Amino acid sequence: MLAGVFFSPGCITDPIDDIKEKASTDKEFVTEIAWTQTERDLGTIEEGQRIEIAFEFTNKGKKPLVIKNVTASCGCTVPEIPKEPIMPGEKGYIKAVFDSQGRAGSNHKTISVDANTQPEGSFQLAFTVNVNPKPETPKSAG
Repeated sequence: MLAGVFFSPGCITDPIDDIKEKASTDKEFVTEIAWTQTERDLGTIEEGQRIEIAFEFTNKGKKPLVIKNVTASCGCTVPEIPKEPIMPGEKGYIKAVFDSQGRAGSNHKTISVDANTQPEGSFQLAFTVNVNPKPETPKSAG
């Protein structure tokens, strides 16, 4: 008699997907987050420059930390959401790119982060940057 094991793609689950699902549905699956900084001053840049910013955090709890959503206050800032859960004791980063094109002057931008954390599940990160305007190009007489 021939015995075999058959696997259906629907039967194999990814442990990362399981953690993300549990973090989304189980109100007891919470952890704690500690931010190194929640506000940053990026100084002065020239209009047209793109600058990357990173906010470091540590999972201080006993369960995996799942960043559920990351949004920016403006289309000029594009955040990146960590794809994998951050295990207890490990560090992670919320990264974003700020595009200064058309943003001359003082800029204050926020990034909202939703996670499976307690006592708060949502955090506001902020940065400021001063953008020097592009010099006017002289029009040629002609």
